[in-house]
Amino acid sequence: MEILSAIVQLLGGLALFLYGIELMGDGLKNSSGAALKRVLEKVTGNVVMGVLTGALVTAVIQSSTATIVLTVALIGAGVLNLRQAVSIVMGANIGTTVTAQIIRLGSIQSDGSWLLWLFDTDTLAPIALIIGIVLLMFIKSKRSNTIGDICIGFGILFVGLNLMTSGVEPLVGTDAFIAFVRFLNNPLFGILFGLVLTVIVQSSSATVGMLQTVASVPGAGITFAMAYPVIMGINLGTCVTTAMVCSIGSSKDAKRTGVVHIAFNTIGTILFLLLMTVLRKLSVFSAEFWVRSVDSGNIANFQTIFNLVTAIVLVPFADQLVKLSMVIVKDDKQKQLRHPELHTLDEKLYNSPALAVSVAIKAVSDVGTLAKENFEKGCRMLEKYDPAVASEIDVDEDCIDEFTDRADRFFIGLSKAVETEWDDRQLDMLMQTVPNFERIGDYATNLVELSQRLVADNATFSDMAQRELKLIFDAVNEILTITVDAFAKGDNEAAKRIEPLEETIDDMVMILRDRHTKRLKSGACSVGSGLVFMETLTYLERASDQCSSIAVMMLARNNENILQNHYDYLREIHAGNDAAYSAEKERRREQYIKPLKETN
Repeated sequence: MEILSAIVQLLGGLALFLYGIELMGDGLKNSSGAALKRVLEKVTGNVVMGVLTGALVTAVIQSSTATIVLTVALIGAGVLNLRQAVSIVMGANIGTTVTAQIIRLGSIQSDGSWLLWLFDTDTLAPIALIIGIVLLMFIKSKRSNTIGDICIGFGILFVGLNLMTSGVEPLVGTDAFIAFVRFLNNPLFGILFGLVLTVIVQSSSATVGMLQTVASVPGAGITFAMAYPVIMGINLGTCVTTAMVCSIGSSKDAKRTGVVHIAFNTIGTILFLLLMTVLRKLSVFSAEFWVRSVDSGNIANFQTIFNLVTAIVLVPFADQLVKLSMVIVKDDKQKQLRHPELHTLDEKLYNSPALAVSVAIKAVSDVGTLAKENFEKGCRMLEKYDPAVASEIDVDEDCIDEFTDRADRFFIGLSKAVETEWDDRQLDMLMQTVPNFERIGDYATNLVELSQRLVADNATFSDMAQRELKLIFDAVNEILTITVDAFAKGDNEAAKRIEPLEETIDDMVMILRDRHTKRLKSGACSVGSGLVFMETLTYLERASDQCSSIAVMMLARNNENILQNHYDYLREIHAGNDAAYSAEKERRREQYIKPLKETN
């Protein structure tokens, strides 16, 4: 019964330990999401900076696998190239050592010292849990909730470790435990054990933590000669997860990143294993060194030294590792995507919602640019029809439609991952912006159809109608440019300039409809071209309406009143209660309405 109870304690402690690592990592990731994004985006071709970045990011999110997943996703998003990704991967292993150094706090003994007592995990874990629960239950702000998660995760991690230690103690001395220790006497078995356990647990940090826990139990008998092969096996075990992550639905460069990580870890393990064998054979260290029992701190230090030395030795060969990956993963001789920038939304980005939102904003601004360019081409088609341009517009419209479908699925999945209010508002904006850009793209094809009707009917616009269309084309193209630029830059001040221009375009449409109706009645314009003119005005007005909707959604991110009721906001500024809006509208009327009236 005692053995069964110990096993239950061991497994229960492991469950708490794994949950604590995940909760603490999620809290750190959420608290530094924006900073994480900026750090990854600023990685240059400098390998050393890339290694430092990989170490920093992994230390924050507490998982080398998660770092590699993000790196692979950012390759697909065009944020990183292969060489930059490789340097980040090299640094990821270093970052994982932070967890082991944190876990070694469990081996601190106070010995009457007040300071050491404070850092003793029997003291530190309850304090962290108390702080965390106060922040979560009583403060309840976005920032306090994130910090609360970090504290709770930290506390649970050490509660789990202590429970695991209590579970291991009764097992020491049993036949099964003695057989386990004998098994580890063989370095190859130690490597195999570390590899298999890491694949099962899916976390090298957790596996090292388990080894530290067992080693810290008095009488466990885990020697340095047993421990170092297990750590190397743990290092290899992360490669299996990487291989799975990088092989599923990824680009060639993403697969190459996985190959580099596997090669890096494998070469490092082989070199270190050979080095340890040589050092032991040559008796560089005393025999006692190899058979001396190790504790949690010894294991943490060896893991840190192992990963640092491996990185230092192999960083100069980064380009060779890249070349090796390109030999193993060859390019396909297949047709290139027409707009690769629209294929950057990768579900792997869900691991970092802040990064996912950032990549999505870039992708949506790219589709907005394509829709704007298509619309401008459609306007020019009414001046001079070109079958080749018409075909281009149709192909690009298909690309926009396909992106819209992919974006919808991506946003639905991302909505389950976002945890901050700001990311949630950003996501709302994205989900409503994509259909607006998609409709602008639709209007471009509508304009093409109208130009084809003119050609089929052998009809043309009058000189007056052409001058009028030229002026309103300029206004609509300007509002499209402002909208796309404002969205891409997140520029709310520019977004505020959209509605006055949209209202001006509405006034232009009313004036032109009245004029054209009179021309139709007087016979100055044919019925065929007259109907095309009227429908053109409709699509121009609708395009500007979509721009207005995008601007309002941008402003709503930072304004609760606009978020709650868009129509009240628009009604308020249209009533002249906003001085900046009124001044901008007056300027736009001077720019477009006055010249329009002068063309009459």
